[in-house]
Amino acid sequence: MNIRKAPAGTRVGDRYHHSVAGAVAIFVPLSALRALPTPALTSVTVSSERALQSALILANRDGGNTTILLTDGTYTLTSTLNVSAPNVTIAGASGDRTKVIIQGDAMSRTAHIGNVIRVAASHFALHDVTLQRSRWHLIQITGEANAQAPAISNCILQDSYEQLLKVSDDPVNAPGMGSNNGVVENCIFQYTAGIGPQYYIGGIDAHLAANWLVRGNTFRSIISPSGSVAEFAVHFWDRSANNIVERNRIINCDRGIGFGLDGGTNTGGIIRNNMIYHAANDGRFADVAIALTDSPGSQVYNNTVYMADRFGWSMEYRYTATRDVLFEDNLTNKPIISRDGATGTVTHNVTNAVASWFASVSTGDLHLVHAVPSVVHVGLPVPGLTDDFDRQPRPSAGIDIGADQYEPGNRLRPARQ
Repeated sequence: MNIRKAPAGTRVGDRYHHSVAGAVAIFVPLSALRALPTPALTSVTVSSERALQSALILANRDGGNTTILLTDGTYTLTSTLNVSAPNVTIAGASGDRTKVIIQGDAMSRTAHIGNVIRVAASHFALHDVTLQRSRWHLIQITGEANAQAPAISNCILQDSYEQLLKVSDDPVNAPGMGSNNGVVENCIFQYTAGIGPQYYIGGIDAHLAANWLVRGNTFRSIISPSGSVAEFAVHFWDRSANNIVERNRIINCDRGIGFGLDGGTNTGGIIRNNMIYHAANDGRFADVAIALTDSPGSQVYNNTVYMADRFGWSMEYRYTATRDVLFEDNLTNKPIISRDGATGTVTHNVTNAVASWFASVSTGDLHLVHAVPSVVHVGLPVPGLTDDFDRQPRPSAGIDIGADQYEPGNRLRPARQ
């Protein structure tokens, strides 16, 4: 069985396709494929797990540059999908992420499938699919194998036994090698039972990761059932640097967004235009919505947080290594605090928000429903702030505090994701 490459001189926009055993042969305009990191010279459409595995094996063997399109259906894996060649894309052919499901055998410590997808090459792309059920992670991006610039968009990641998306490193065998320039956007990360299977879970957990962009995603129900608090919905730490987390909605997760951890330093980065809500949790775990821990030079601005639980504060910056940080124009209902000698600039934040200011706190829709005088048009400009949660432009003057630049009619805006 041979994969046919596009002949020399074939244009990227030309229709070129091949089939493998168990696959459906369909000509697909490559120009219609979204989010490809580089032009894919080979495309194959598959309709079975066996054909998916075969197509990936051939892509790895022949050096990558392959797009694998999956027809609607459920693909229950017999082994992890291992990506070891660059420029490989896995995508749902229909564009409907709910209709293409790639899954392991169980969400448990005894499951056969450890990771659904393990990426050990650069410029991997995944879009328009649902991933679920694994012993470890749904996706592991191996920085130790120089897996650079992954792009994950319009996916659902749900129900893994550990963190849903892991960015790993190996300080012993590949010191200093990490994954840079990743993009995760317009995805849903969730536990469908409304609670996780154990405490060692999280949304995105990234070690030694630099210049990533996490935007426009929804994180739901990353909640520990017992033992200890769950990890963050989004967490960059362990020598990570200069990542941007923006325009995400985080609903009922034990912890929201974290840069750094005790002994696991982060440097720089921006957290902006996010909406975070945590319900009253009847004695279950609750922790901070945004945390900078051993994270110098980081900026946290124009976020909206509403916490109905009993935790005492909404945002924190901690330890003496956390210095020169900025908290500005954030809208919360609980204080922003410094702990253990952290220093920075904390200005023009509103920390007395009430539920009636917002469209629907219970669904995490924290758009303003009326022009609150202490919030609207009283924020300070921040270099780099150009838009709001909905990508609506921020004015050069009259910036609102929080993630939403208020305009009449926000009450009628449907929640994203």
